[in-house]
Amino acid sequence: MSSNATDPNHKAPDDSSLPTMAQPYVPPAPVGPTALMRPLGWGSPFRWLELGRKDLFRHPGIALFYGVSFFLMAQVLALVFKYKPEYTLSMISGCLLIGPFLAMGLYEVSRRLEQGEQPDMASSLMCWDQHIPSMAMLVLVLMVLELLWGRASLVVFAVFFDTGMPSTTGVLEAIFNPKNIEFVMVYLAVGGVFAALVFGLSVVSIPMILDRDTDAISAVLTSMRVVFSHPGVLLLWGALLGLFVVGALWPWGLGIILVGPWLGHASWHAYRGCVEWQENPCEAVTLGSSN
Repeated sequence: MSSNATDPNHKAPDDSSLPTMAQPYVPPAPVGPTALMRPLGWGSPFRWLELGRKDLFRHPGIALFYGVSFFLMAQVLALVFKYKPEYTLSMISGCLLIGPFLAMGLYEVSRRLEQGEQPDMASSLMCWDQHIPSMAMLVLVLMVLELLWGRASLVVFAVFFDTGMPSTTGVLEAIFNPKNIEFVMVYLAVGGVFAALVFGLSVVSIPMILDRDTDAISAVLTSMRVVFSHPGVLLLWGALLGLFVVGALWPWGLGIILVGPWLGHASWHAYRGCVEWQENPCEAVTLGSSN
């Protein structure tokens, strides 16, 4: 017989020192509503435009204020193209950066109309003050893209115009000269890549922050999910936005006073048409039991 069995001072081994089998990781249940992608058709962008048009004429005074703001941005862009054409693409990226945040006031108007509330200028102008942390993070991301976009445009000019930056006339001659087709293709390709990134990151992220008060990362990821879920429809939506903006800027930019607010309202309806919020079933059970 073993001496340990008769030894009164013998202690049984501690089970905590024995190796244990690793337990499988079970992720926690999601908290809050879940963003679901709504099914979209080729007619969806045109429906968003129609809904935006209705919101535009329900409160034309607020729309006029934002339209004039967009017009002033267009005039600044025209001055830059006239005297510093190499910075034109950078300024366009800056407008793409400022425009959605300026349109946040228009999103607020459409949001209130959808909820049956009465919008006003004060709430439209101050709708961002409850979302400063999320908006600041999103501004930082878009500013980095804007700086990279501007630097890339300068590199393209430097490569194709090694004798110095051309004047405004030189830029127009370069664009319409068949011999410079490589410059035009590269310039448009660089601008297209950055425009696609800005569009993909912000197509529903800013309305989502206003609507759900979510963080910037979640809003950006949801925006990219929307783009990848329906790339064709969102490509059509982006093309329509570009065509309307370019058409409104020609020849003197007066059309942007009407088109700018219209597209702002329509962008809110694009978000509402793309994203549906479903309450987490686990959270719903918890809330029900607590009541």
